[in-house]
Amino acid sequence: MASLARGLKNMALVQSLRMHVSAGFYKYVVPTGLVPLTIIVIIFTVAIVNMRVHGSVLIPSNEPSPQQQMQMPEGLDYSKFQHSNANHARLPCLLCHRRDSNAPMPTRPGADKHLPCAGCHAQQFANADSPLCGICHTDAKSGAMKPFPRLRSFNMKFDHARHLGSVSCAGCHRSARGGVALSIPSGFNAHTTCFRCHTERAQSSGRDISSCGTCHQLGGYSRTSQFARAFRVGFSHGEHNQVTCRECHQIIAGMPQRRQVTQPQALNHHATGRGKSCLTCHDGKRAFGGDDFSVCKRCHTGAAWRF
Repeated sequence: MASLARGLKNMALVQSLRMHVSAGFYKYVVPTGLVPLTIIVIIFTVAIVNMRVHGSVLIPSNEPSPQQQMQMPEGLDYSKFQHSNANHARLPCLLCHRRDSNAPMPTRPGADKHLPCAGCHAQQFANADSPLCGICHTDAKSGAMKPFPRLRSFNMKFDHARHLGSVSCAGCHRSARGGVALSIPSGFNAHTTCFRCHTERAQSSGRDISSCGTCHQLGGYSRTSQFARAFRVGFSHGEHNQVTCRECHQIIAGMPQRRQVTQPQALNHHATGRGKSCLTCHDGKRAFGGDDFSVCKRCHTGAAWRF
């Protein structure tokens, strides 16, 4: 569009020039015998305009071409890909990781002639021995690919408070370790759970919830532990399946990832009384316990428990 605008402007300049020449041609040029010189000037002027319109190499434009604008300099370390790179961080996630299905494994860019990467790295892709090729390929010449890398440079954010009412606890947390613990979705398999709601092109209150950036941001990743102190005193979720999660756990909005869900005190006889604990239910009334020490072994058995 810019080239077309310049062309129209230049054509208008030529027409204006011709009008002025016609008006004064017979008054000033013909009597003095300058007709040949005038013709030469007009031809030369039109030639300059045409060369600028059509991009002649004789009158180069000061503006770099799109290819020149997109080329990355040589001499940089292209052996590692970093999302934190300033040129990468400003790009939208879906430019490289397009979602056309609910497959848990993210798509890798470059299937179509190395696009969109080749838009900036055309020089590097022209050389099959470039270190850049080793980011994705074990052998660039044969096309052999490396597995998709694990989550390292991104953290994972999940807000329990925002999901209350729309997702049940059992929708994400399943029985683990023989029923003792509950699982926490992790790795690429976590996408299988999340994508039941976060489908491709999914929206929530007018906001896109399908892109990587909905759950992932640049930063270190530390997985939430599935261990709880209650497991050391013989507690098992599997034996408490008649109790709802909210009877023992509370959701605190705005807290860091590992502190959004409270844990009851793994104490009965020495519970502090602040918050939930084993004594909340095992008080000798609602459930066995309290001061009845004849039932200790109903919870504390084997080598799995200790004070």
